Amino acid sequence: MTGPAAQRTVAVDDYIKAIYACDERGEGPATTTGLARRLGVGASSVSGMLRKLAEQGFIEHRPYGGVRLTSDGTSAALDVLRRHRLLETYLVRELGYGWDEVHDEAEVLEHHVSPTLLDRMDARLGHPRFDPHGDPIPAADGTVATFSGRRFATLEPGDHGRLVRVDDTEPAMLTWLREQSIALDVRLELVSRRPFGGPFLVRISDGTADAGREIDLGPELADSLWVDDVVEGVFHRSPTT
Repeated sequence: MTGPAAQRTVAVDDYIKAIYACDERGEGPATTTGLARRLGVGASSVSGMLRKLAEQGFIEHRPYGGVRLTSDGTSAALDVLRRHRLLETYLVRELGYGWDEVHDEAEVLEHHVSPTLLDRMDARLGHPRFDPHGDPIPAADGTVATFSGRRFATLEPGDHGRLVRVDDTEPAMLTWLREQSIALDVRLELVSRRPFGGPFLVRISDGTADAGREIDLGPELADSLWVDDVVEGVFHRSPTT
């Protein structure tokens, strides 16, 4: 069976979710190379699946122009993300999982949870708008809460903001952040950036006696953190005359 009404497989769900993530995180249209890296498969496998997704009406794929979800593809991606992110939230809030333990569990469960169970979990949780990593949870009607954060790596020295989101594809990174007591809502200040692609020196303000401690974050980790309510430092101020 072809067309948007065709039954979605686990592979289809994984691909449309990955394509949506590229736009959601400001990376632009998905590419064959980018999807292969994100999904851990070969480029030839990606090309074959993209042809199937186009035949089923989930994507538009123009040579050298990247991959875009159609309206049907977007609706399907939001359905998968709603399942994944509600499951992560339920595992953390109700079952005591850490934010570094839930991604792989939700990857498995998202393909099998029934709509009825999902709606009851949503109600039990009080209809949360964001998951434990700060990702917006699509509502049942497909609407998504506005997210206005920016990557910490884009800040200038002296800027500081509230941590509102962490990319969750690398559990080891989340474990390390937890061990450093870095969680959502702490304030992070970029003190300085080492030259030639070196680490970011970051000051952490978390409302504890240990507030003001400084830590080095590598470029990849700094780029995985998202902050909001950014206050610009002296490097943004106009010079006095």
